[in-house]
Amino acid sequence: MVVGKAPSVKDVAAAAGVSLGTVSNVMNRPEMVATATRERVERAMADLGFVRNESARQLRAGTSRTLAYVMLDGSNPFFHDVAQGIELAAEDAELSLFICNSNGRASREEMHLDRLLQQRVQGILITPVDPDSAFLGEVSRRGIPVVVVDRVRDSGFCSVAVDDVYGGRIAVEHLIENGHTRVAFAGGPDTLGQVRERLQGAREVWADNGLPPEDLVFLPTDALTVADGREAGERLAGLPVRRRPTAAFCANDLVALGLLQQAIGSGRRVPEDLAIVGFDDIEFAAAAAVPLTSVRQPRQELGRAAAHLVLDEATNPAHVHEQAIFTPELIARASTAVH
Repeated sequence: MVVGKAPSVKDVAAAAGVSLGTVSNVMNRPEMVATATRERVERAMADLGFVRNESARQLRAGTSRTLAYVMLDGSNPFFHDVAQGIELAAEDAELSLFICNSNGRASREEMHLDRLLQQRVQGILITPVDPDSAFLGEVSRRGIPVVVVDRVRDSGFCSVAVDDVYGGRIAVEHLIENGHTRVAFAGGPDTLGQVRERLQGAREVWADNGLPPEDLVFLPTDALTVADGREAGERLAGLPVRRRPTAAFCANDLVALGLLQQAIGSGRRVPEDLAIVGFDDIEFAAAAAVPLTSVRQPRQELGRAAAHLVLDEATNPAHVHEQAIFTPELIARASTAVH
């Protein structure tokens, strides 16, 4: 054996005094090999420091023991929690997980998908920039199962999401029950389905309570980040006092935390001067300076459910596409407490 070169199957066979086929059987069908022979081969592997080339084996098989998740925004803890749920399900199935970040850019998303196709991953889970992207269809046509996460995709794919309209309803209903009759909705862009549906729910419950539509103030943001929340807070503070909302429902917790930061920094009291509700219930929501009321998504459960669907599609010839919808719940904390 050449010094510095990784030991090969041939080296193992020579050291154990067996054929290449016997070494292959020990690695892939050990029950077919006599115990004494198997132990001799395994001892030779250990002595040589042999590590099997899993990539080559998967390439020969035409697929890998790997799932992939293309997340929308790597800076948002929500997607990391979803990824953790996917990873736990992958571990249960003895699979590995690739995690990619599109950073909200369609071109970057397509780059990741193209590379994952080349890797022949067993399945792809994705929170897409555009749920109707034609490229997702191309991935599916090339034989790799795709599950859309945190979006609803009705045709051709499994999808896993929460009922965002209902989430918007319970958030604003909570504020109305606490006596607020002027409320801001902060979030964007409205090209995101979640933003549109959460705003839709807010508007529905507002109308159901007979409140003037102009008293539900829309504060659009460029993105769903803490910085955008701070900027929305500045615009909110700049409204005339008689038109200024006494509460805000934010499209996600990052926007809500930015709004909270701006409010406290400018001397406003939360919730006395401004009540705030977020969405997602990320870990930082409860740990905020004023613990944040939020609409909780079952983040890890979303990931687990998506992984189970993609694995079923990869292994079950009778697989039927499913659109799984989870129900969010309101977690009330100090940012909306009535004193």
